[in-house]
Amino acid sequence: MKQYDVVIIGGGPAGLAAAIKVKEEGVDNILILERDRRLGGILNQCIHNGFGLHTFKEELTGPEYAQRFIDKVHEMKIEYKLDTMVLNLSNDKVITVVNEEDGLMEIKAKSIILAMGCRERPRGAINIPGSRCAGIYTAGTAQKFVNIEGQIPGKEVVILGSGDIGLIMARRMTLEGAKVKAVVELMPYSGGLKRNIVQCLDDYGIPLKLAHTVTKIEGRSRLKAVTIAKVDEKLKPIKGTEERIECDTLLLSVGLLPENEVSRKANVKLGVTGGPEVDETMQTNIDGVFACGNVLHVHDLVDFVTEESYNAGKNAADYVNGKKVSGEEIELIAENGVGYTVPKKIHRNNVENTVDVRFRVRKVFKDSYISVYFDGERELHRKKKVIAPGEMETVKLTKAMFEKHKDAKKITVKVEGE
Repeated sequence: MKQYDVVIIGGGPAGLAAAIKVKEEGVDNILILERDRRLGGILNQCIHNGFGLHTFKEELTGPEYAQRFIDKVHEMKIEYKLDTMVLNLSNDKVITVVNEEDGLMEIKAKSIILAMGCRERPRGAINIPGSRCAGIYTAGTAQKFVNIEGQIPGKEVVILGSGDIGLIMARRMTLEGAKVKAVVELMPYSGGLKRNIVQCLDDYGIPLKLAHTVTKIEGRSRLKAVTIAKVDEKLKPIKGTEERIECDTLLLSVGLLPENEVSRKANVKLGVTGGPEVDETMQTNIDGVFACGNVLHVHDLVDFVTEESYNAGKNAADYVNGKKVSGEEIELIAENGVGYTVPKKIHRNNVENTVDVRFRVRKVFKDSYISVYFDGERELHRKKKVIAPGEMETVKLTKAMFEKHKDAKKITVKVEGE
């Protein structure tokens, strides 16, 4: 059985940043496990720009952003294995993996960082009635066809869901000569960033139909048309509002799910995001097992993934070097429209300067406040013109706040009016 100080599961942006930070903290015996044929993860197929504004203060494409970290991994001589599938993770930190070169093997780690990213929800998760004809893809699969394989999946396109990848693929398909007839969104608001709505839909005259869904799929061997309809407040289709759109391709951008099958096998406690519940060090309920990036919760920007992963890497290195976090835990509670918080708990004595608390809201709020309470006392009250589920929010909790509220048992994050 091979032994390592830190094993990172996932060689995408989260895993690469975490590995680099572990190395910078003085831990040399590191291994990255990646199931794809190359490092970089989903960034390899994200050829649009907009990456790196926070991390590098310049605008990069996805592959350019990833390459900067890949180059550093090579420069630091961090070991990695490609085409390697993790089959099992035990709660005593033994990882079972398989690849063509090594066959089946077990790896023992002092510390593990979970950085497996997320996957798209498929058609089966949303139960659209109709035949199982060709021409129905997730937006990410279509992105891989176009950007990596050089194949266009169709010419007349409807996109269901207005998450960022769906919006970006509306523009990408248009640039490749396809006609995107509509982007259809179940909710009364978009699930993507405002800038993507402007740059990917408005700039190309692509209609966004909010509070609509696909109710029917037509086609035997190949998709011929879809029927869309308005939905009511309970998200049920309204009779008489149906509209038939002829198309040969339906792209699904209906949400992302953190990839946590391996986490479940190790009995890692998962929260409402589908990702692990972590403390301020990014440590899960399993001692020495950390998590970061989209395996934890779905991010808007890869720059924030990098920040979070540096934090996980630093603390995994500290753990290997004998520094273990202990002391009183304060639980974070999400209320009044706030869906969750990352972290879920904070060790009061471990706060050196600030702790970033990230979260998403469940619906759109206008002219409201993001408030933070230590027990019953409000400590932060920040006005926002718009708070939307498509954009992740961050609040900073300072050491001074924790010193002021020495006996606080819980911290509540909520959305309020005046």
